[in-house]
Amino acid sequence: MTVVSRRAAGAGRAFDAVTQFYFNSRYGERRADPDIADFTFGNPHEMPLEGIVTAIREGALPRNKDWFAYKTSEEAPQAFLAGEVSRELDLRFDPLDIALTAGAFAAISVAFRLVLDAGDEAIFSEPAWFCYEPMLLAADAVPRKVPLKKPRFDLDLDAIDAAIGPRTRLVIVNTPHNPTGRIYGREVLSALVNLLERASERIGHRIFLLSDEPYRRLRFDGRGFVSPAALYPWTLISYSYGKVLLAPGQRLGYLAISPLMPADDRQALRDAMFATQMALGWCYPNAVMQNAVPQLDRLSIDVQSLARRRDALGEALTKAGYAVLPPEGTFYLWVKWSSEDPVRQWNALADRGVFVLPGSVMNAKDYFRISLTASDKMVARALPVFAQVS
Repeated sequence: MTVVSRRAAGAGRAFDAVTQFYFNSRYGERRADPDIADFTFGNPHEMPLEGIVTAIREGALPRNKDWFAYKTSEEAPQAFLAGEVSRELDLRFDPLDIALTAGAFAAISVAFRLVLDAGDEAIFSEPAWFCYEPMLLAADAVPRKVPLKKPRFDLDLDAIDAAIGPRTRLVIVNTPHNPTGRIYGREVLSALVNLLERASERIGHRIFLLSDEPYRRLRFDGRGFVSPAALYPWTLISYSYGKVLLAPGQRLGYLAISPLMPADDRQALRDAMFATQMALGWCYPNAVMQNAVPQLDRLSIDVQSLARRRDALGEALTKAGYAVLPPEGTFYLWVKWSSEDPVRQWNALADRGVFVLPGSVMNAKDYFRISLTASDKMVARALPVFAQVS
């Protein structure tokens, strides 16, 4: 008998590659060093948007005695978001379809507890955000991982279909996709919907879809976006403001129920939302962040600056022999190492003070991820280094 629960130990093992990289690697030793070029995680490397400070300051000014009282999903931000998300996704959300959460982490955690019982299976495609697996294990669910189709990392519908079994309850789709930057269009999403309809009939119960959309507003070259929630009624949407504001330390997001969902199922999820969020540790945004939603929703980091960094880095990496997948959205570049020894190349970059996220933390050892949230100064410093290390 160990002190740590099996679910905590399982989550720890699933997260071990990231834990070791963040705390114990050469990057872990130097991540606070202001002289490195840090392309690892989606953190800010310049001062925050001024509008964030203004919105939070205004949200902190009390206007009544309940300003800092316990907050669930408050009516005003719910109503505001229902209107904004309805226009953005061309769907008609009711305010009660929107549950405010402490970022997308909380939204995803709530979604898992809403639709998954212990032992239920959830399918997601790799390479993937490295938190799905540990979060599923912490919910006593079973992760089922399928590969994306190289070289463009398309959804592999045949692999998803083959992975569906009697215990499948959820499929996760991340669009725009971290780490590849792919945006999955209407055609492939419609095919996925048809697959889920057939599979739900085949296994005798409904399969839910979680559309993880925290990068939804970060798209390049005028590309459009279609949410699976507009195509598949049994869809939940997780969203975070941490990406578009580049302020991941200020936790704000939501879990939305597709308004196309049949009324009885939709109401059942609404009715279970409060108890689920409370039981998970009151995972609502704090009062100040909820008060600031209308002001924060208008803000965004400069996508043109991200595109400029994408182009400069993509050109330099391609000339140096790396294979770059041009991102359609997110703020990442997904790059294939130019040699058969990724560990040597990663260390050679680290020797020169340039740190990237090795794809091994996402079960893709032949690749690495670059975060375009690095400063222009970091990019300028890194360009000649990438040219040298090939």
